Order: sequence, then structure tokens, then C-alpha cells
Amino acid sequence: MSNMKQIVVIGAGVNGLSVAVQLAEHYYNVANVTLISETVSPNTTGDGSAGLWGPYYCGKTPDHKIVQWSSETHQFFHQLWKNGLSGKIGVCLQPCMRLTTDPNGYPEPAWKDVVFGCQKITESELKRLSNEHGRKYTGGYQFATFTCEPSGLLPYLFNRFIAVGGKFVASKVRNFDEVILNRPVDLIVNCSGLGSLELASDKAVHPIRGQVARVSAPWIYEVILDDSDDGNYIIPNCETVILGGTHQMNDFNRNVARDDSRFIFDGCERMLPSLRSANVSNEWVGLRPGRDSVRLEMEHYRTDDRKEYVPIIHNYGHGGCGVTLCWGCAKEVVEISNTLGWSKTTASKL
Repeated sequence: MSNMKQIVVIGAGVNGLSVAVQLAEHYYNVANVTLISETVSPNTTGDGSAGLWGPYYCGKTPDHKIVQWSSETHQFFHQLWKNGLSGKIGVCLQPCMRLTTDPNGYPEPAWKDVVFGCQKITESELKRLSNEHGRKYTGGYQFATFTCEPSGLLPYLFNRFIAVGGKFVASKVRNFDEVILNRPVDLIVNCSGLGSLELASDKAVHPIRGQVARVSAPWIYEVILDDSDDGNYIIPNCETVILGGTHQMNDFNRNVARDDSRFIFDGCERMLPSLRSANVSNEWVGLRPGRDSVRLEMEHYRTDDRKEYVPIIHNYGHGGCGVTLCWGCAKEVVEISNTLGWSKTTASKL
């Protein structure tokens, strides 16, 4: 079609790929979607993460938006799980405990109705867990939810994007002008994560350094998270178990730190002593794209030498919630794009 719209998505992490897939399917035969990214799986920040569904470090993002986006992502994972794609993608449904030592206890989660069977942990159970873990837990909730391993999810989304006609360009985008001047473009979606510190000149963006370890411990089937500032977490995946972790603000260090390793192994082994016999697969550091709140909005951008504006939808700053929010945020990107008035086909339900 000669009047095909041209969409460019920047960033091939879990948010960029979720956006690229939904736009390509939504505007099939209406728009060409090009994904531009310097890195792809297995070299993205998300590839090293456990992929646990669970709102975490969202800053001041309003609760109702967190619930909306995370609920839509949870439904997406549930559909993948029901459709027999669990083994291929690494989607697991498993029990989860989230605990805290905060003197104020654990406030009722805004997302409690999204997960399955969410219940407050009783005082007697908190006392038992405190004794076992060597902690003084003041509150917590237990429920069942999904893990969706990015190392499986990202290739699945990439292949799904290509299958519907999407195009990929391996390149680093340094500024929006070069995208606009190098090709016809009717819409840009910025999913550059931490890269938005420079690309969007957003000084509110900062790294949240996360160090984790992967171990072989096939006897562990339950997620345990201590949400305290000095807490640890244990998250089983299909073939390994992720032990964590750190959340160091404004730290760009991508190297494994021995002090952090000791904190991770000592804390997790105190929770589950059987981990002392687990073989360590690797240790890894990733920089989460932190921000005071998720930025999901459209601006009208104009280069110095062009009269017309080009719409840019920004979708970044998800902190430790990239996997949790990705599908729901991408759905909102599509909804925002609808305000541009293009004719479209019906979006895929999955």
C-alpha cells in the first residue's frame, strides 16, 4: 500500500518488543513497524532477570495505573500458560510469599485481586518464618503468580514481531533527529529504558543496580521475597533459581561485587539452608531503568529544519517492573496511537 504509515520503535527490551508486537499486529496492512536497537536478547538488561510478576520499585506511579498495566500483563502470561507455551517461553505459575520487617507492617497490596488467592500471612506464620529465616517479619502476603523468563519471552516476542511483517535494524539511536531525518516516520515510540537519560534528555532517569546469582536447586518451587530494604529474595525459574539481590540507586557499576555476593548468598542461605549445596551457575549485574514514575505519554516533537511535528510516545522508567508492566503499557501505547486517527485492523487478543 502506497499510503502505509511508518512507525519506529526504539529499544528491544521487554517493553520495546511488547510495543512492537502490539503495534505491528494492530496496524497490520496499515503501517510498517521498524524496531531499532543496539542490543537484542540475550544481551538486554531483562535477560538476566527472573521475570517475576510483581510490582516493584515503581516510584510514585499511581496505584490505579500499576494495577491496570500489571493486570493486563498477568492476563497475557496466563493466556500463554494456558495455550501450552510455558515450556518454550518459560512461564511458570507458582506460590509466592512477600514479607517485610518494616515497623509499619505490609500494607494491603493494591494488586491483591490480580493474583490468585492472595491472603495475609497470619501472626503465627510470621513468627515461624521469622524464627526460620533469622528475621523479625512484621507482615506479608502469600498468593500464586507467574514468572515469565525474559530469556524465553524476548525471543518469542521478537519472532512474533518478525512473523507479522516487522523489520529490525541493529543500531544505536543517539537522538530523535537522526531517526526522523534518515527515513519517513509518522510515529516514534521511545522504549529506550535507561537510554532515555540521554535520548530524551530526562534527568529523572537513573540506574537501579541489581546483582543476582543463578544456582541449580531443582528442589525449590516457591518464591520468597523479603521486601525490606535489607531483604533478599529467592525466585525459581524452569531450570535455575535466582538469588538476590541489590537495588542500589544511581550506581552504574556493571561488575559483580564480592560484598554483594556475600550479602546474597548469606541472606538466601539463611532463608533456605539447603541452598548451601546448590551449584552456582553464574552471577550477573543489570541496571534497571529507574524514574520517579513511569513515563507513558505522547509529545509532539519537531526538528530544527522541519515544519511539521512528529508524535513520540514515551514508554520508559519501569524500574524493577519491566516484565510486570510490559504488556499493559504496550496496550496503552496502542490506545494513545489510536488518537492519531489512522484506520486499523482489530488488535490480536494474545
